[in-house]
Parts: sequence; structure tokens; C-alpha cells
Amino acid sequence: MALSDVSYFGIRHHGPGSADSLVQALQDLKPVAVLIEGPADASALLPLLARAEMRPPVALLCYPEDDPASTGFWPFAEFSPEYQATLWAVANNATVRFIDLPSSARATPINGTEDADAKDAGAESDNEAAPHLRDPIGTLAQAAGYEDGESWWADIIEQNPEPGPIFAAIADAMTTLRDGEGPPAEFEAKREAHMRLEITAARKEFDGPIAVVCGAFHVPALQATRPQKEDQALLKGLARRKSMMTWAPWTGPRLALGFGYGAGVVAPGWCKHLWQTRGQGDASVLWLARIAAVLRAKGHMVSTASLIEAERLARTLAVIRERPKPGFEELRDASIAALFNGEALLWALVEAELLLGADVGEIPPDTPLAPLIEDLQRNQKAARLKPEALERELSVDLRSESGLFRSTLLHRLNVLGVHWGKLADSGRSRGTFRERWALAWEPEYAVRLVENLVYGPTIEKAANGRLIQMIGAATSLDALAALVQGAITANLSEASTAGLATLEERAARSSECLEILASVPPLADIIRYGEARKTETARLSGLLERLIIEGGIALAYAARDLDTQASTTLVGAMRKADEAISLVEPGQDVLDAWRNGLAAVLDGSRSTALVAGCAAHLLYEAGHVSADAAAALIARRLSPGTPVAEAAGFFEGFFSTAGQRLIYDEGLRGAVDAWLASLDEDAFIAHLPLLRRVFSHLDSMERRRLIEAVLGRAARLPAGLTPAPDGGEAWRRHLERLGPLLMSETGNG
Repeated sequence: MALSDVSYFGIRHHGPGSADSLVQALQDLKPVAVLIEGPADASALLPLLARAEMRPPVALLCYPEDDPASTGFWPFAEFSPEYQATLWAVANNATVRFIDLPSSARATPINGTEDADAKDAGAESDNEAAPHLRDPIGTLAQAAGYEDGESWWADIIEQNPEPGPIFAAIADAMTTLRDGEGPPAEFEAKREAHMRLEITAARKEFDGPIAVVCGAFHVPALQATRPQKEDQALLKGLARRKSMMTWAPWTGPRLALGFGYGAGVVAPGWCKHLWQTRGQGDASVLWLARIAAVLRAKGHMVSTASLIEAERLARTLAVIRERPKPGFEELRDASIAALFNGEALLWALVEAELLLGADVGEIPPDTPLAPLIEDLQRNQKAARLKPEALERELSVDLRSESGLFRSTLLHRLNVLGVHWGKLADSGRSRGTFRERWALAWEPEYAVRLVENLVYGPTIEKAANGRLIQMIGAATSLDALAALVQGAITANLSEASTAGLATLEERAARSSECLEILASVPPLADIIRYGEARKTETARLSGLLERLIIEGGIALAYAARDLDTQASTTLVGAMRKADEAISLVEPGQDVLDAWRNGLAAVLDGSRSTALVAGCAAHLLYEAGHVSADAAAALIARRLSPGTPVAEAAGFFEGFFSTAGQRLIYDEGLRGAVDAWLASLDEDAFIAHLPLLRRVFSHLDSMERRRLIEAVLGRAARLPAGLTPAPDGGEAWRRHLERLGPLLMSETGNG
């Protein structure tokens, strides 16, 4: 029975220097088997990494068959040592496998990410690991005079050209750090026990050298000699569940520590640069050339002299900071000084593109995938939409089959919580048969798709299933209406049918006016703009008309004796409902029912003044109240006998969105003027905030025209306000107060 020699290579996850040193070491060792820290039950998927169609960054996704929400993922970048070790093994016909605890034995994923060693070469494997020594690399860095472990690791490990001594030195350093720290946490101990048993089994199985690639922190524990019975006892009774696993595309930014990935690096773009430029010359000079290329692509002039100065400054900074060569920090600081004229804000414009990158990985088309991920890829191909990490704009024409297909796909994904596309200016897009989307792919969307497997195996079925569940959980009529709108927009027939049935049932039992009014706009949107999606609207039209009639009937009672917050909320719902009703142009009997409800509010003795003012304005705009009648109504409701607070509420309700009417309607203007002139000074000052709110809806030109309408066309307003010569004493005092109030919002007074 063979007992092969084992060599241990402690690496920094996603470290380009570690990857380079590891490849050299493997080439020298020529192992017959390469054992890598990772979930043992996913070993069969490892060789897929070496496929030509597999383009990192990618991630291994593992999830329990009975609980897709508990998904864990293990990302791999081009510069990840584990990825390069796999490529070497496949190219050299060596066996390659994972040796860590199987994914099926992990109760829950750690922070939703890979539970492999977190920052600084395996400082902490998970939330429970290494309770005493949280940051071993940081400890070494501090002892060497560095502020952080990242810089120390980059200088001493990543940029060291001697691979053999480096791995031995790492093992010695980690052994020293772990001595005296006490036993690891239970979960961490089980992981290391499992890896030791796998290594022991491999020694018996293979005849030849074996390479173990793991986070540096684990090396001392894996090298330690422990009785197999102890490790087996530690793993006894380990819970196991059937796991599903696949590869999924990842993105460059999501390899960054700053995005919450515990094993991430500070600057994935810099790491990729170091890997791709190894052996091609000075990485610092090539990095500055890349900065210049990005700036020039954005239209900035960058001279060769400035680049030379930046390179000199970066080297000087490295010397001052006692670093062997410039890192991305020195190159950043030098670029800000020499290329950005000291403006750090300008660097922020290119920082993400340079340091994080915009890479999105690709996987072979025949990779066994989770059903929803596979369906998404089919839909992406059919829609000719490639996932990209950086945001880009997409305009779709709903009149074309391709545009409608793209829109439907993006809406369905939004239902599933996969916000690959975010609809911009949806209100402006309505009625134009166009939608504008902002697209940006995030790798966790693959995880979201796995979580949604409980609703169905395809995008359409899962979106239907999830929306039906949301419809069943909806507690209000307006929420239901919004969900039905979403179902029809996403062309989800099952959810649409279920939503309409539930909506009709709930509407028949609802007497809450505010809830009814809030449900009108989303349904009206479907009817008014549903033509772009070839929506059948007959059933919806009947339901909407019934809601409008019920809302009109309930309105008079709902407007009674409200406090400020409740009246403001009801006014907002009334305006939106009225706008929606105008869009769909229902039958005359439905319009009459709605306007009769508004009239009942206006005439009701207990109607809150703000709501009554809003009802009066809506009736006036609809032509239900004539101009003369409106002027008389305003004069009566703002008469001196009316309490000031009540008059102010009616004034705000009528004019809060119709201040421009005062420019053109002399009768309304005269009634408002008379009310303002009747206020004493204290009352006028007390109502200044109200007046400002009303006039804030006017732009600067409208305000000027209103003042000119009040003062007379011949009046001009230079630096000081001059009343019209025939104004009279009362008018003069009134306008001296009103003019500066109006002009103060324009910046001219």
C-alpha cells in the first residue's frame, strides 16, 4: 500500500502572487494528485474549470435540495491559486479533488458566501472560527511595522520570486501564530479533521507526490499528526442533506473585500493586472498606461510627461513607505497628484473601473445547471442580452416582438427579486410604447434564482408561483391592484387570473375609501396602456368601473372630521384617482358617480376643508363647476366670516396643484386677493408657510407673470417692488407683503 509524500502549500485566496508561486511549485513537484480546500462533494465539478468555454470569475453554487435558500458559493478568479492549481492538474493528468467538509454537511452558509478562509490568508474561516486569533496575517504585519495585513502579504508573499522558501516560511509563521492559541472552534475543528482524513486516504490511494492547496491558516493543523479515530469521532453524526451544485457566472467587483466577501481582496482589478502582466515588464508602468487609456477613453488629455512624473512619484512613495515596489496605493496617490492635479474626486470617476473591474464570467453551455439559471441563460440568448457588471442603458420598443420579449423577461426577473434591469422613467414611458431600463448584473442574482426554485423550474413558472403567493398574502386592495398590474405587465397569465379573482372578491367586501381609491391608478394604467402588451381589458374595465363608483359613494363619509395627516393622504389619493379616471374615460354614468361623490364632499358640512378644496378644484377642472361659480365659491369659502384655519385649508386644497390658474382667471385671483387683504399681519405671517407651499408649484416665469397680473401689465419688477400707481392704500400694503413672498422662491427677491 502506497504512502505518498505530501507537500502543503498555504496560499492567500485570490492572491495573484500566491497563484504564480503555486504554479511554479507544482511544476517542480509534479504531483500525481492535487487536493484543494473546498466542498468534497463538489469534486466532480472541478475539472470543468479547465474547459476552454469556462471564463472566470465563476462561482461554485451548492444548495440543499430541500432548502434552496441555504445556498453557499465559492468564487474563483483567474488569479485564484485554487483555479490555477486545477488548470495545472487537468493539463498534467493529475487527479484533482476537494477535501473540505462536503456542502451537505454545512447547516447554513456563512454570511451567504464561501466559508473558506476569510481575509488575510485564512484569518477566520467563518463566524465561529479562530475566536482568539482573528487576524494572524495582521499580527505578522504589525510585527513587521505594517499598518495592515494586505500590504504586508503583497510585499512579502505576493511579489516574492522564490516560491519554495515562501511556502515553508508561511507554514512556520502560521505554526508560531497558532501555538498557544488553544483549540479552534468546533466547526473549524471538524473542517480540519475532514481534510486530514481526506489527505490520509489520498496517501494510501496514490503512488507519488501529493500537493495540498489550502488557506495558509490551516497548514499547521493539516500537517499535525493526529489519530484517525479522533478525527472520525469528531465527525461522527455529522448532519448530511442531499445537495445540488453547479457553476454560475460571477463578477469582478464581487471578489472585493469591500462588497462583503470575507475571503475577498481589496482591489480585484489590480490583482488581475498583476496576474496578466507577470513576465511582461514593470507592472507599475503598465498600470499607469492602463490608467491613461481609461482617462483618454473618457475624453481627458493625458500627456506622456505627466505619466513619467506619476511613475517617478510612485517609486518615491514606495521608498518612503519602505515597500519593495509600488503597489496600487502608491500608484493611486501618484496619479491623483500628477494626472488629476491633486483632485481626489476625479480619481473616484475611474476608481471602480480600474480597481474593481467589470468582468462577468461565462460557463460552458453544457454545464449542469440549476433549472432557473439554465432557463435564464436560454432567455438571455433569445433576448440577445449579455450580463454586464457595469450599468448600461437599454431602450425597448414594446411594438416589436424582440422589445416585448426583453421587457417581459426583465419584469419577470424583478418579480423574482432579480433586479438585473431597473425601469427608469416608467411614467414617461407609458403611452409611448417604449421603456428605458438600466441594466447591471450582480452575481448574487444566481443565488436568488436558486432560492426561487421552490416556485417553479422556469422563469415564467417561478414568477407566476411567487406572485400568486404574494397575492394570497396581500392585505389591502391597493396592494392587490399593484400586484395584478405587475402580473399583467410581466405577462404572467396564472398570476393575473388568480389576482383578478382575488381582487374582485376583495373589492366586493371592501368599504374603505382610501383603499379603493388607491387601487384605481394601477388598474387604469393597465387598461390605458395595456394595448402595448395586447392585454385583454374587458374584465378589468368592469372591475375598475365598479371601484370608481364605490369610491365615489364612500368619499363623502371618508372626508369627515379628518386630522391633518389623514386629510393630506386622502387628498393625494383623490388626485391620483381622478387623473387615472380621466385617462381611461369611463362611461358617463361612472363619471357622474365619481363627480357626485366629489360634490357631496364639497357640500358636506363635516367635510375637512382641505379635502373639500381638493374636491372643488377637481370639479372645476372637469368643467362641472363654471369659472363664475368657482370664483363665487372661493369668495364664500375665504370670506372674513370663515375661520382662518378653515379658509387656509380650503385654499390649499384648491390651489396646491393649480396655482397657475391665478395667472389666467381674474375671478379666482380677485377672490384670493380679497382674502389675503383681509388677513391681519399676524394671521398673514402665520400662513406664510402655506402660501409658500402653494406657490412653490409655479416656476420662476409663472410667478413673475402672476405678479404682473396682480400689479397690472405695465408694472415691472427690478431690484425693488413698486406698486401700481392706482393701487390704493389697501392694495399697496397687500402687494408689499405678497410680492416678496412670490419672488423669494425665484432667487430674485
